[in-house]
Amino acid sequence: MGKVKIKKKSTLIDMTAMSDVTVLLLTFFMLTSTFLQKEPTIVYTPSSVSEEKVPMNNLVTVLVSSADKSGKLDDPTVAEGKLFISFTGDADSTLSSEKIRVMMLNEALGIYNDLHKNNRISLSDQQKAAFGSTNMIGVPFQSLPKVLSMSITERDKFLSDMTNPEVGIPINGNKDRDGRLNDFQVWLKAIYNVAQRINNEQGEGLDAEQRAQLSNLYTALMRKGQGIAIKADKDTPFTTVQMVFDNLQTMKLNKFSLMTALKSENEPTQ
Repeated sequence: MGKVKIKKKSTLIDMTAMSDVTVLLLTFFMLTSTFLQKEPTIVYTPSSVSEEKVPMNNLVTVLVSSADKSGKLDDPTVAEGKLFISFTGDADSTLSSEKIRVMMLNEALGIYNDLHKNNRISLSDQQKAAFGSTNMIGVPFQSLPKVLSMSITERDKFLSDMTNPEVGIPINGNKDRDGRLNDFQVWLKAIYNVAQRINNEQGEGLDAEQRAQLSNLYTALMRKGQGIAIKADKDTPFTTVQMVFDNLQTMKLNKFSLMTALKSENEPTQ
């Protein structure tokens, strides 16, 4: 009796279809995901029970670092927390984050130079483009040309050095909105001016109800109170955070949010 020959089957598996699906899924998640923006320093926000999410678009974030404990900073107002600021535009390309940042920068430079006629600063188109691609900035205006001339790696390293006296936007207790503004107040005035200009341009020809539905920075700033978010470390002295509040109110930006972490059920109430 003859032997039955069992047909051998190939052990190779065609992975072409699976590779195609993997690439499609990867592309989908890359296009739809919102990546965390790099920040100069790690900030541990205080916890709260609020579950309201911070908007991802049309947002100005003011980051306040924790108090410096290295002892290398002589100025106590600087050692108690450094200020950084970032701008996020619309989700579409019409008013992208890069475009919003350059608009804010140009407006802020004009305000600053009007206040400091003997110490004016100017930036090249390349430096402005570098600012547009920088998520968060935190240096005095006089240091902008130097910082924006650095490579991305050098700039990130420079801004992350919390012991550097050149890092951090200067702030003080000035309450004169029409007087000699500090650097932080110059940025706030620029934010307001640009947001108002965008609102007027986008709302031209619209009635009051349609204007109220505009999804832009001005609407977030002035109507919803969601345009400015303060992200302060839980160890930052309250006097520093209070000074940020006072500066915002001096510039008539009375609606803002405080970013917190969601408190867990097991976390004790203080």
